[in-house]
Amino acid sequence: MTTSTPHGGVLTTPDRVPVPPRRRPGTVLAAALCGLLGLGLTGAAGYQAVSDHQAAHRPVDPAEAYRKAASLWHSTPVDTLFPPVLDGQDAGPGGADRTWTRITPAADAGCPEALGADWQTLFSATGCTRVLRATYTDATRSSLVTVGMVFTPAEPAAMDSLRGRLTAPTGYGFPDNRRGAWTASVLAEAPVVVYTVSAFADGRRLNAPSPAEDKMAEDARGRVAQAGLGHEAKAVADLVEGTLRTLATSPPGKPVRPAAEPSPTPPAPQPSQAPAGTPEAAR
Repeated sequence: MTTSTPHGGVLTTPDRVPVPPRRRPGTVLAAALCGLLGLGLTGAAGYQAVSDHQAAHRPVDPAEAYRKAASLWHSTPVDTLFPPVLDGQDAGPGGADRTWTRITPAADAGCPEALGADWQTLFSATGCTRVLRATYTDATRSSLVTVGMVFTPAEPAAMDSLRGRLTAPTGYGFPDNRRGAWTASVLAEAPVVVYTVSAFADGRRLNAPSPAEDKMAEDARGRVAQAGLGHEAKAVADLVEGTLRTLATSPPGKPVRPAAEPSPTPPAPQPSQAPAGTPEAAR
């Protein structure tokens, strides 16, 4: 009698249940710290953004703005103070739009070099730090407008003493005997006097220049008034004054839009010299 082993069954090793890896305490702590750090950075960035927004819309103290403005002549880009192109909407006679292109480099100069003798006498009481000047021409290239900024170290009371005493300023790029109309203002927000003086681009000689307001009157006569040189001087002065006021009163870091966006323009012709023996033109 023989015995046999059944062949129907197969012996197998029981399946092992996978065991999740144990996390080390250091890894868990590092992950938690990273999460907290990320939340902290996000919160700090949000707080800084809110603070910057509030600072950008917080009014600047007038005294602080006045002191800040005294240094604008060397802390502000030239193209912000004197944009390559000025856009004057409704600035011409009858509300016509005007555009002016800068044709002389905006440069700073010492006060004795840039100011006439009468202005040097006036500013002896306030002091004079620096003078910035540039000259523009209109779209037709028929007129010129010098615009200048006289920076002083004076306090508001001393600057007030200049009001009503300023005379016709000198030009920049053309001589005094070609000046047509002028204007000058003492800014309340800054220790700065802004002035402009206009002329014909063809170099014609004129009599003594007149205040721009006189040549802007409806009944004003003469070539200076008819050509709109009074409007030219007043409009350019207003645009530059507006930029200075904005620069002085804007919070730190807030971008300031210039009077006109710089745009490429072809070089403008320089004013020509009047032929010898040309009689003075009627005003």
